[in-house]
Amino acid sequence: MKIYARMLKWVKSYWKVLSIGLLSSLLYVMFNSASVWLTASFVNVIFPQEHLEVVQNQSTKDTVQVKNNLNNRIKNYTNNILIKKNPRDSLMMLCIVIIFTFIVKNIFFYLKNISFGYVQLKLIMNIRNQLYEHLHNLSLSYFHRKKGGELMSIVLNDVGVMQRAFTVSFDKLIVEPINIMTFMTLMFIISWKLSLMAFIILPVTFFLISKIGQSIRRKSVRTSKKIAGIMAILSETISGIRVVKAFAMEAFEKRRFFSETKKYFQLTFKRRRLRAISTPINESFSVFVGVILLWIGGNQVLSGNGIEAEDFIRFIILMFAILTPIRSLNMVNVDLQEGIASAQRVFSILDEKPDITEKPGAIQLTSFNSIIRYRNVGFQYNELDGNVLENIDLELNKGEIVAIIGHSGAGKSTLVDLLPRFYDVQSGSITIDGIDVRDVSLASLRSLMGIVTQQTILFNDTIFNNIAYGMSDADPELVITAAKAANAHEFIVEFPDKYKTVIGDQGSRLSGGQAQRIAIARALLKNPPILILDEATSSLDTESEQKVQSAIDRLMKDRTVFVIAHRLATIQSANKIVVMDKGRIVEQGCHQKLLDKGGIYRYLYDIQFKNINGTIETNNS
Repeated sequence: MKIYARMLKWVKSYWKVLSIGLLSSLLYVMFNSASVWLTASFVNVIFPQEHLEVVQNQSTKDTVQVKNNLNNRIKNYTNNILIKKNPRDSLMMLCIVIIFTFIVKNIFFYLKNISFGYVQLKLIMNIRNQLYEHLHNLSLSYFHRKKGGELMSIVLNDVGVMQRAFTVSFDKLIVEPINIMTFMTLMFIISWKLSLMAFIILPVTFFLISKIGQSIRRKSVRTSKKIAGIMAILSETISGIRVVKAFAMEAFEKRRFFSETKKYFQLTFKRRRLRAISTPINESFSVFVGVILLWIGGNQVLSGNGIEAEDFIRFIILMFAILTPIRSLNMVNVDLQEGIASAQRVFSILDEKPDITEKPGAIQLTSFNSIIRYRNVGFQYNELDGNVLENIDLELNKGEIVAIIGHSGAGKSTLVDLLPRFYDVQSGSITIDGIDVRDVSLASLRSLMGIVTQQTILFNDTIFNNIAYGMSDADPELVITAAKAANAHEFIVEFPDKYKTVIGDQGSRLSGGQAQRIAIARALLKNPPILILDEATSSLDTESEQKVQSAIDRLMKDRTVFVIAHRLATIQSANKIVVMDKGRIVEQGCHQKLLDKGGIYRYLYDIQFKNINGTIETNNS
């Protein structure tokens, strides 16, 4: 109920539409009850003897009993409308009233559904939008902890389940209880004794609804987690399909996927069995009680000692009519439990607090003028893994190029990720022009930086939009100029649609070198004063690397650059080379100075370059 109450908080802004829906619901229930009441009036119209008695009663002066009995007063009011001097006229009036009642009832039924439907769909849209917006606000560390397939499942599948659940349940939770209360009231008006016997079904029914609903919610939680696992496998397989085929692992991946889908089937089938059994159990029990009442009331009518025939027919019609809203509430509970299970997963994301936040009144940094400083910086992803960086001291003046090298896991990428605040330092500080990056707004801080990584991130959009990403009003001439500087223009114009070419999911229509040059063109167009290159050429062939390196040389011109590289030939001209080992800076200086020192840099250099017969050859193996 806390989750449902949380959902209802979002509904407040639609109170006008909800008021229309609520009023339409009340009027719908009123005319629906009237239509049920009228169906029993055919007894007085069709059967001549009953019709004659009613006409005679209408002309009788003694109306004491009518005034003292609410049931008789309502019947008398109904008969005044329906009963005419002859049965044929009464039948015509009954037909007219029934048609009018059902038309009006369905008009309000339509208004009710449209009003509530609008609120329901807007509510789900807002939840999905808020969820997507919140994902953008979360820190990079959150996405390292969570599987992409799981997040996709929550945004798409779980929100979809919420939509189905609350679309079905929202108006029924309002209408059906009113329907039940109205029918109950009319039944008590007719015969309070029979009504008390009839309503023993309600506590038993709601008990069964509650128990079945709890079981369905538990299974829905497990089902949501299982479909998230399936989506994760699917996402991994599609993104790594080249590796799967290269290692002939299709059969293994199929078995893994089929195993997960089998478990998902078993869970969903158990949930389906619960859904399927709930209605027959409740309805069978209700009909059993109804038949008992039919026997008791029918005997009273036949003996002439109890309820009248017309009242008994009306009572039986109302009693079986009340089963429909009870059955609807049962299914609403089933849908609602599934929706709440999904809502728990949705709210688990919305309740996640970002690790990286802006301070109130954060500084807007519009330029980089002098120096970047790392002062005694320490960082760890979690306590179990220990320190990733420790006692990092580093300075980089404007216009300088610093190259960062070291073994895998030395902390190179983590060091540069701290500058745009993808993560925050746990000790020490990082400053730009003397201002701590934690005091700067995230947007202004990251606007100063361009990042080109080994794993090129492109979108399933046109080449133009990928280059102009983040610049909605980019000048086409500047886009073309950036592409030319990145050595990309030549292959772009070979496509039939040129810059309007859609490059496919993750740039699948481009080679690795082409994709990397698009990313470099994007960085050139942004024209940032600070540039981060994270092994931007490590996965390219020789020809592509030459073209990309040429583009990178243009990109680095007149900028302050962090270069992470494992090919030492590309960084020998750097102003400063930083060697990292186990999260620490162990060496730093220019290329020749580090060679002469004979430390880790010299060791890495000798691994890559071997002196054979007095010549230097590059070891590309």
